[in-house]
Amino acid sequence: MKKYKCLIADDSLMELDIMEMLLGKIGQLEIVAICDNGLKAQQVLASQEIDLVFSDINMPELSGISLLKSMTAGHATRRKAPVFIFVSAHPEYAVESYDLNVIDYIVKPVSLERVLRSANKAIEYLDMKNMAEAKQPQAATIENDDYFFIRESNDLVKLHFDKVAYIESMGDFSKIFTLDDKRHITLVSLKNLEMQLPASRFSRIHKQYIVNHNHITAISADELIVNGKYTLPLSQSLRQGLLDKVVNKKIVTRHLSKEN
Repeated sequence: MKKYKCLIADDSLMELDIMEMLLGKIGQLEIVAICDNGLKAQQVLASQEIDLVFSDINMPELSGISLLKSMTAGHATRRKAPVFIFVSAHPEYAVESYDLNVIDYIVKPVSLERVLRSANKAIEYLDMKNMAEAKQPQAATIENDDYFFIRESNDLVKLHFDKVAYIESMGDFSKIFTLDDKRHITLVSLKNLEMQLPASRFSRIHKQYIVNHNHITAISADELIVNGKYTLPLSQSLRQGLLDKVVNKKIVTRHLSKEN
């Protein structure tokens, strides 16, 4: 079992202690650095290879968001950039964070269950990325038919369009959720999937998600329900386009025809 090197950054010593205790329970993580501000975290990241960063956002001198942006802008020559998870008491930063392709966003106060869920998501991503880099699989071209194939580990897996509920971005990867609650991970970004999937069946609803039109069961101002049980965020900038494609021509109105 591969272990991943982890860094924790937070200007609150109490929060650092809590995160260190919780992450210490996860066998696949090795905590190699604990930093009480963003500048210290940046120095560590510049000097050694780190796989996963749990960072607060509001920190003196260098915020968590600035820390992540500095990794993108100032460390282009790094062999491998770390995966970021933000831990913050301010949920309003979540949208901006996902625009920066963080793997997850934890709202304080943290709990063991929430930290485990977030860490497992990051570990799953890192495991898949390492396996994909070793084998260098290529995604199959998706034709406008009733099905498509993806490369998953050593196999070519056939997926029917109608069986796909929604797709979630995992950075360089995508996680495909099917109606039977199975998950398939492929080394194809959400952007590339969006370009290849038929627009008559699928729509981008958020930076992190693509949804199958046929399985949308409810739409509200900022989220939608898929297959009656999955709640997904709905971007305001993409909402009207979704309504135009899926709802407007099928909505029942109050106006009756003259014949009635």
